[in-house]
Amino acid sequence: MHPPRRRQPGGPNTPSREGRRPALRAAYRILFLDGPNLNVLGKREPAVYGKKTLADIRSAVTDAARGEGASVEFFQSNHEGEIVTRLQEARETADGLVINPGGYTHSSVAIRDALVYAAIPGVEVHLSNPARREPFRKQSLIEDVVVGRIAGFGGFGYVLALHAILDHLRREGGIAAR
Repeated sequence: MHPPRRRQPGGPNTPSREGRRPALRAAYRILFLDGPNLNVLGKREPAVYGKKTLADIRSAVTDAARGEGASVEFFQSNHEGEIVTRLQEARETADGLVINPGGYTHSSVAIRDALVYAAIPGVEVHLSNPARREPFRKQSLIEDVVVGRIAGFGGFGYVLALHAILDHLRREGGIAAR
């Protein structure tokens, strides 16, 4: 009687060692960056910004990212310098960006310059539609340095922005040249 055959790893569809498939690329790393007052979502002007908290929005984004095979990181600050520093770091730590600069949308040249330095594709997102609000909110200092803008869809806009930046990265074949 012969000893039982050991099953060889792989199978008929497994490439030989010489013809191995390249390793799958790691998940796209997407940074979600939120500016001032977004930490008080759900309490601050719910008629304008909705009743969802930032934690609620992050949970929905995390679920959507998991379904897309992407990894997400979240950062929120009420301080311009901290936002600038995180954007500078993103140059090495993120493949794409979703940013809601809050009130800094209309006033921060420093954040705009940090976005240019970061050299990663980004989507600007706003809970409300700035075009339907006060005149000073209609100008975005970052709109010309991001891939696109999603506004007016409440917290769901963040999920839309995730899908938009992932679609952009996949179409463009990865990350921006640095």
